[in-house]
Amino acid sequence: MHDPTPTEVLDAVGRLEAEQEIPEQMRADVRLLGSLLGQVLRESGSAGLFDDVERLRVATIHAYTDPSPEAFDRAVRIADSFSIQRADEVARAFTCYFHLVNLAEEHHRVRVLRERDGQPERDPRGTIAGAFAELAGEIGEDAARERLQALRFHPVFTAHPTEARRRAVSTSIRRLSALVDELGAAPEGGSAAQRTQRLMLEEIDTLWRTAPIRPEKPSPTDEVRAVMAVFDDTLFTAVPEMYRRVDDAIHAGVDGDRPPVVRPFVRVGSWVGGDRDGNPFVTAKVSRKAAAIASEHVLLGLERAAQRVGRGLTLDATSTPPSDELLALWERLRSADEDAAADIAKRSPNEPHRRILLLIARRITATRTRDADLAYRDPEHLLADLRIVQTSLADAGAARQAYGSLQHLIWQVETYGFHLAELEVRQHSAVHAKVLAELDAGGPRSELAEEVLEVFRAIAFIQERFGPRAAGRYIVSFTQSADDLANVHRLARYAVGDAGPAPVLDVIPLFETFADLQAAPRILAEIVEHPEFASRLDATGRRLEVMLGYSDSSKDVGPVAANLALYEAQAAIAAWAQENRIELTLFHGRGGALGRGGGPANSAILAQPPHSVDGRFKLTEQGEVIFARYGDPDIAMRHIDQVAAAILTAGAPSNEDRNRTAAERYADIAQVMETTSRARFFDLVKAPGFAPWFATVTPMEEIGLLALGSRPARRGLSVESLEDLRAIPWVFAWTQARINLAGWFGLGTALESVGDEERLRAAYAEWPLFRTMIDNVAMSLAKADDRIARQYLALGDRDDLAALVMDEMALTRSWVVRIVGGDGLLANKPVLQRAVKLRSPYVDALSLLQLRALRALRETPAGGNADPEQQRLLLLSVSGVAAGLQNTG
Repeated sequence: MHDPTPTEVLDAVGRLEAEQEIPEQMRADVRLLGSLLGQVLRESGSAGLFDDVERLRVATIHAYTDPSPEAFDRAVRIADSFSIQRADEVARAFTCYFHLVNLAEEHHRVRVLRERDGQPERDPRGTIAGAFAELAGEIGEDAARERLQALRFHPVFTAHPTEARRRAVSTSIRRLSALVDELGAAPEGGSAAQRTQRLMLEEIDTLWRTAPIRPEKPSPTDEVRAVMAVFDDTLFTAVPEMYRRVDDAIHAGVDGDRPPVVRPFVRVGSWVGGDRDGNPFVTAKVSRKAAAIASEHVLLGLERAAQRVGRGLTLDATSTPPSDELLALWERLRSADEDAAADIAKRSPNEPHRRILLLIARRITATRTRDADLAYRDPEHLLADLRIVQTSLADAGAARQAYGSLQHLIWQVETYGFHLAELEVRQHSAVHAKVLAELDAGGPRSELAEEVLEVFRAIAFIQERFGPRAAGRYIVSFTQSADDLANVHRLARYAVGDAGPAPVLDVIPLFETFADLQAAPRILAEIVEHPEFASRLDATGRRLEVMLGYSDSSKDVGPVAANLALYEAQAAIAAWAQENRIELTLFHGRGGALGRGGGPANSAILAQPPHSVDGRFKLTEQGEVIFARYGDPDIAMRHIDQVAAAILTAGAPSNEDRNRTAAERYADIAQVMETTSRARFFDLVKAPGFAPWFATVTPMEEIGLLALGSRPARRGLSVESLEDLRAIPWVFAWTQARINLAGWFGLGTALESVGDEERLRAAYAEWPLFRTMIDNVAMSLAKADDRIARQYLALGDRDDLAALVMDEMALTRSWVVRIVGGDGLLANKPVLQRAVKLRSPYVDALSLLQLRALRALRETPAGGNADPEQQRLLLLSVSGVAAGLQNTG
């Protein structure tokens, strides 16, 4: 065994860079950021740190390009040779590097989006405007316009513990991103560029010196404030800008002087501060506080927007005469706020529209500060005033002012109201049953019972203070019968007693396990006959939401069987809703990781059964996905555009026919895949001793030590069976071990059982559900690594289970490549393939550091105390691998 020569190393690095085919601008950004990090490491005061980082970096790159055991063993030796302190520093250095690479990649995406802005899309379904044109060609423009105006995209932000970065780290990265923008705009070599690079160096030094892992878990209130940052920085302005872009595209050639065609189609929901399933820290008090924080943020945003629009409406009454209705509104506003009105009139002589907008801004302020004399009672009263101004402007010939910035403000009120995000409550059906049994028996109420009842009082309070849209959706986890849903209304009656009316509730079943998904139509047929449900259906125009759980169904029967079961459940529920004249919204409990229903949302939408979308799509957005999709305004707008386009296209007759025909044509393949993949999954997870073996060969137990979120990682004190473990750490642990088993296990056996390669290739071309499944598995396997996976599996004394995992991985990879074609995974997705190759060797370095820490911890004698330095190294590496793979749970 010999160390590689410098020439061999350079050749390895060159081959890797050639394979990556990184665009030159992105390559320049990565090199600049990497060189600045290198300077920070040299100046860190830790002698030899930069050289050690380079040794491991070069070794893992060489091992990545050279499949020989010698190259891999050399990288292992280097990782194991570091002192624990040096290993800690090296792990932090690689983690910083990933944050910088992710930043560069995001910056390049934004650059490309800006360059494409206004250019025709190659895929006509890639934008709402393109999807509208395509749909109009199928069903006519009037019908397409009706569907566009009924469109609804409803992301629901959740606080699941899947964001491994500290908020301080995210904030530092955002500051650095702004500096990269500045550098791109500055003349090369000038003083402005030099100043910006100096600030970038300072920010990277700050990032390096910032502790990468949280010292303690965030509280639910902390989680609320973290999500608010996305709203403040991005969503408040990006969503109306998205509406404007779509309207401009559909109104091609019009100069902004017509009423908009687009109606606000985004609704934001939140489980942050409302999801109490298994989280004792989310209380009724927390829910009230979460609603108050969200309202504060949106009202402050509306207040500033109204002031900005008002200051710009310097239209003279002579050129733009006010309507009688506007003059009457002025009198009403003036009499309620005389001193301010006099001051504003003095500063805005003969500018009636400006005067009123500035008084409206004051009323929004009063709403925020709870000044009862001036506050708006609800968003509808604010909208009524804004529309009076808009109509007056339009009637006076100032159409561009009527439908310009003022329209943005109206869209913001329509989208966010006074509540910003609709707070949703979730609780486990077993908790409801337990509390009801206690209440029915009489006697003193337990602390649990009091808290459960207080939640309903909190919902009533939130609805009264912030409007009925602010809260009211109540999700019942593990719904297994109609009684589980009816119990919510019984509890609400217990909560309010004779004190007043119960809160308005939309009770939503969450079907999670394989058996529950199959039973869903029967349960729904029973519950809609329940008096409270029937009454609510009548009040809402027969609207009903049903939530589908991706995480637990995948952990229950494996990813392949779960995907197929979810499709069948959606088809059955949609058919039932059609028969019963119910306007169905399916709520998809999708995670960021592939084992939890993750992957590109737009392709998943287009693969849904007929009538299961019908212009409405609701899903959970979790952890790192929130910041990846909504953290940057350009990326957020592109994401919303793509998803909304897919929602519109999903209901096109051609798309529904494609899915229906393919599902029928390949039903026999689906049946074979479901049966054989489930059996293979059970061979693994139902093997004696599987759960403790899983906890040994992955950092599952240690993940629970990370201060990622307020929610506990498991339901019990230890993991004795798979049922004890929540779906998020189940996925997270396999990801950290570079196996990603939750995203693909069982597919290879399923495809082998079908055996007909030609027919499977045809299915990939013609069956959207199958294509999405194969593509997601390809991505999952591309992020896995055989050699590192074997190192993790070797930590457990179960060669049989290790062989089962590795054999299935090899079989699945072989079949996926044969079906898709090309010379390897992701050959048909070069951009994604490049992103994976860019990171993989560096992730390998962190995985090797994690493995050395995990081995040391596994060697701790029973009953002994784990070495805190090894635990810290492991947790640092977990954070780094999550950043490198851009996946947690």
